[in-house]
Amino acid sequence: MNGDKKNSFFSWINSKIKKKNKEKTKENISLKKEKDSIDNIENITNKKINFLFKLKKSLNKTKKFFGDGINRIFFSKKIDDTLFEELEETMLLSDIGVHTTDQIINKLIDDATHKELKNPEKIYFLLKENMCSILKKVERPLEISNHVPFVILVVGINGTGKTTTVSKLAKKYKLEGKSVMLAAADTFRAAGIEQLQTLGKLNNIPVIAQSSGSDPAAVAFDALKSAISKKIDVLIIDTAGRLHNKLYLLEELKKIIRVIKKLNLSAPHEIMLVIDACNGQNTIKQTEMFHKAINLTGLVITKLDGTAKGGVIFSLANQFLIPIRYVGIGEKTKDLVVFNSNDFIESIFIK
Repeated sequence: MNGDKKNSFFSWINSKIKKKNKEKTKENISLKKEKDSIDNIENITNKKINFLFKLKKSLNKTKKFFGDGINRIFFSKKIDDTLFEELEETMLLSDIGVHTTDQIINKLIDDATHKELKNPEKIYFLLKENMCSILKKVERPLEISNHVPFVILVVGINGTGKTTTVSKLAKKYKLEGKSVMLAAADTFRAAGIEQLQTLGKLNNIPVIAQSSGSDPAAVAFDALKSAISKKIDVLIIDTAGRLHNKLYLLEELKKIIRVIKKLNLSAPHEIMLVIDACNGQNTIKQTEMFHKAINLTGLVITKLDGTAKGGVIFSLANQFLIPIRYVGIGEKTKDLVVFNSNDFIESIFIK
């Protein structure tokens, strides 16, 4: 074999080897991607399972009172008038409320008659579907839009966990990579201002505050001005807890909104009411009064882990159609979770 032939032969061999190595590398990359994808799916699945387990555990009181009560009715009786009477009683005692309970039961009777259902188990699953459809209408997670800053005004009565919720939201958004600022517009309580400032220092989040007794609207104005100049992504304004039936206090909230609009006509971009689930049907009147005064855009329902009155969520969803942004199922930041109707239903009903 002469030199030219040798060179072309070896060149041909080398090109084959290189091609094979390239194909092997591609195959390895493809296999690695596939493995990473499988690992990612497994991690997401495990997180979902762990989250559902925690949610079920947190909603245990509601499940025992409401879910288990309904289960006993449907799986121990034949379909007759007494079944629906017992169902009505259980729903009312679970704080679902008269209006929503009547609506759910009437729809259940109509659907069962129309579909000629004679099996209690099938009606049970129909009830589950109907109740899930109520919650689906308010399952709208909060989207931090292109507004810079995105302004969230947090309101509520005393003792609902409002300031704690503000802190959890701030930490949550910061972990998502957003810059956050807090405004301590709860100027009635010196302790409230100090609590927010302490939380701000711990999490390296700036807090705009004035002395106790200052005008809350002035604090909100200063905070928004600062957030605009510093190009902060999210400004959260914590307001004082106020009884929903004290009209002059609701007027103060309107003033805060008017003052904010002087700097940004589209703000606040979210007006969020924090509700304590332990208050049961009392939350209905609270929501009604706040909504009428300042047009709420979102709800946060706290302390669902400490009450058997979780059924009030159906009443809130059905009567107001205000998006439920988050639910609180514990004390940690990760225990403030985006509301998901399917997860909630699966946590209180038996499959």
